[in-house]
Amino acid sequence: MPCLYVFSILYRLSVCRLTRCVRCPIAYHATDYCIPAGSVILANNSILCPNHFVPRKGCRNHEHVNVSWCFVCSEGGSLLCCESCPAAFHRECLNIEMPEGSWFCNDCRAGRKPHYKEVVWVKVGRYRWWPAEVSHPKNIPENILRMRHDVGEFPVLFFGSNDYLWTYQARVFPYMEGDANSKEKMGKGVDSIYKKALEEAAVRFKELQAEKELRQLQEDRRNDKKPPPYKHIKVNRPIGKVQIITADLSEIPRCNCKATDENPCGMDSECINRMLLYECHPQVCPAGEQCQNQRFMKREYSQVEIFRTLSRGWGLRCCHDIKKGDFVSEYVGEVIDEEECRARIRHAQENDIGNFYMLTLDKDRIIDAGPKGNEARFMNHSCQPNCETQKWTVSGDTRVGLFALVDISAGTELTFNYNLECLGNGKTVCKCGAPNCSGFLGVRPKNNPPSDDKGRKMKKRAHMKRRQQQELTKEREDECFSCGDGGQMVSCKRPGCPKVYHADCLNLTKRPAGRWECPWHQCDLCGQEAASFCEMCPSSYCVEHRDGMLFISKLDGRLSCSEHDPCGPEPLEPGEIREYVPEHATAYPNKTLPLFCVYNAV
Repeated sequence: MPCLYVFSILYRLSVCRLTRCVRCPIAYHATDYCIPAGSVILANNSILCPNHFVPRKGCRNHEHVNVSWCFVCSEGGSLLCCESCPAAFHRECLNIEMPEGSWFCNDCRAGRKPHYKEVVWVKVGRYRWWPAEVSHPKNIPENILRMRHDVGEFPVLFFGSNDYLWTYQARVFPYMEGDANSKEKMGKGVDSIYKKALEEAAVRFKELQAEKELRQLQEDRRNDKKPPPYKHIKVNRPIGKVQIITADLSEIPRCNCKATDENPCGMDSECINRMLLYECHPQVCPAGEQCQNQRFMKREYSQVEIFRTLSRGWGLRCCHDIKKGDFVSEYVGEVIDEEECRARIRHAQENDIGNFYMLTLDKDRIIDAGPKGNEARFMNHSCQPNCETQKWTVSGDTRVGLFALVDISAGTELTFNYNLECLGNGKTVCKCGAPNCSGFLGVRPKNNPPSDDKGRKMKKRAHMKRRQQQELTKEREDECFSCGDGGQMVSCKRPGCPKVYHADCLNLTKRPAGRWECPWHQCDLCGQEAASFCEMCPSSYCVEHRDGMLFISKLDGRLSCSEHDPCGPEPLEPGEIREYVPEHATAYPNKTLPLFCVYNAV
């Protein structure tokens, strides 16, 4: 993005000098990381920026091209196209009215340009979109440099073929993490060179991301000597109507340990309280002062320190060796209810706050360590963590502790699995770096990769299983599931669901955006997750409401609602149970499907 001239003068003036465009009031830091690709360097402090590119008449490589899918939902259809770059969107996905005249996407309006050492997708002629790296003119062969090129054009090196081409902004768009697995929108069919290009692009993208994160880390260390401010507290603080429970001494469980035992209430003892995750009380435990099961109350935390990580902001690491099972720290913060939690999330979204420190305590209470907490709030997520959370009962109330899953050596970063439930259309990229990393927060981690012959056999079995699942999964239907007619449809984005609908049949006034799921997956009565489905229309019901609502049709034996002749040639007797497995069960391996039908007498 362009660095505004006035702001840049104030920003580290003594360290970074500025270079200005001679034709417009735009200025950049004089580094390859800030100056956009395609700029022409005129002198030490002046350039000609890519905004002054003029396409040559008759040059096909200077024609503007847009992608044929929406950048938000990846679907095709009627698209709103940016006039400066290849981006395209459904107007409904952006939730905007149809603009008049020229329209530019948010990135282009903000001045976002391709930069050197950036992986991009490039369009050449009628070839498919191909991954390439933007090269600096000083690093390309002499014969490529002598090729005719204008202001705004920059060389790209194609992965797979190692060919060079001069192109410009209107024919490239940024490569994103995970694009190597999205071959569908780039073109059908994958030859060996294209497959090689995808593999090389994925590797190079990770290398450049690591370089960028290292530069950011160095910059952060220069600018941020301390972590963001928060108030340090030692115990949970209730907010609003939330209460901290305190049990009577007579209600606190008493173990059978004795003060004369070798390790009274210790990790290797047979303390019943420890086994049930109850902390002993000093006035109740028979072991008295020798009790080793009072770690929360005595705050017997491991010694830790806050430090700046490479790519995940601030983190927490141990200052000494920690043994498996040891108590690391309690997760402390403000205890709030669900209403306050939603209000705080809404405030964060409205104010562009991306860091959350909320952890569920029980069904009615949440710990928020954002404004107030202890060092445990800095512990990062990992798909292969060395710590875990445990809920203990301390003096009658539930508290959350962090315990070591493995032996941890001094200086190692402490992590635990956030087990996030990601809401909305967006996903947060996971940067834990674990070998089984799922790629996104809230997604189940992958299994650890096996090795040797056993690994090859398991991979072969997994491949065969995936192939069978693909053969069993239905293809996208071409008729509306509500009225049965064809035409322009909206499709369900739930994995494995083949259903499509007319927008009018669902009373939709605009095309649904993001990962939209059709009404077949929500109960008709309460809107909760459906467990039983009519196979002839979008009617569906949850476990609580499905009794008496679905029946076996006499027409073809399929499960159906009351509108599709429920009695059948052999009517069910009152209270009779009839086993039934629907055809589409294999398409929803993780879905609770109806295995019986009960006819209730009226």
